[in-house]
Amino acid sequence: MKKILLLVLAMLPMITQAQFSYDLQGHRGARGLMPENTIPGMIKALDLGVTTLELDLAVTKDGEVIISHEPYMNPLICLTPEGKEIPEGDRSHNIYQMTFEEVKQYDSGSKYHSGFPQQVKFHVTKPRLKDLFEVVEKYVTDHNLPKPNYNIEIKSSPEGDGVYHPSPAEFSDMVYKLIDSSISWDRVNIQSFDFRVLKYYNQKYPEVTLAMLITDSRKSQEQLKELGFQPEIYSPYFVALTKDVVSDLKGKGMKVIPWTVNTTEQMQNLLDMGVDGIITDFPNLAPKK
Repeated sequence: MKKILLLVLAMLPMITQAQFSYDLQGHRGARGLMPENTIPGMIKALDLGVTTLELDLAVTKDGEVIISHEPYMNPLICLTPEGKEIPEGDRSHNIYQMTFEEVKQYDSGSKYHSGFPQQVKFHVTKPRLKDLFEVVEKYVTDHNLPKPNYNIEIKSSPEGDGVYHPSPAEFSDMVYKLIDSSISWDRVNIQSFDFRVLKYYNQKYPEVTLAMLITDSRKSQEQLKELGFQPEIYSPYFVALTKDVVSDLKGKGMKVIPWTVNTTEQMQNLLDMGVDGIITDFPNLAPKK
């Protein structure tokens, strides 16, 4: 597998790294250009100059923390071990009920993605988080690139507890232990839509930088009250974000890093509002500011 990975990496075009005065985050790597949440996708994002790699986590039956946006094999992007399509809406290919060896049999990069027609397609599998750390850290050292930050999402929900993932406490402890043995915490933040995860980290690991993921920034005050503490980062869906909301949040001492912003014009508008970073599927479109 390592030989195949090295071959894929060798085929990727090197792009002169751009310098950005804001935090440019590659969403699931560089999803608009490469298969999402894969090591080649993360390397592509680094070559495009991102400062932070944004990614999501799931857990296998045998306790491996892997990179995946869903806790199951998404029919939109995955093919079965036999190379067949998974029916739309089918969530039965449950990662939490598979060993990592079984997860590796699925192809997460060959299927055409209608939302991202520019995406390069090739056979690739969902990696373990520890393997991503190993490859990325070696890559930036070998190519004299700045070490990236990692924006790591713990994906959980009350209805998924014990079915698609461990409990928030168990999941959080697994992730903390793995990161703590691999990467300096000053280069990592944990993000989640699940306030249970954020509250757990705030109580047990108060040194960890936290980002609250939010869909509607018009309710920021209610959201912060519900969370019960002020995180370091407020990360909303960009559409409803306004200059006044950005100013208010930054005035409270939080960074504002919206998602998922996919045109240069949208990115520039948000930067003009004063946001601290941009999460995008297309790092190649980011303004050079």
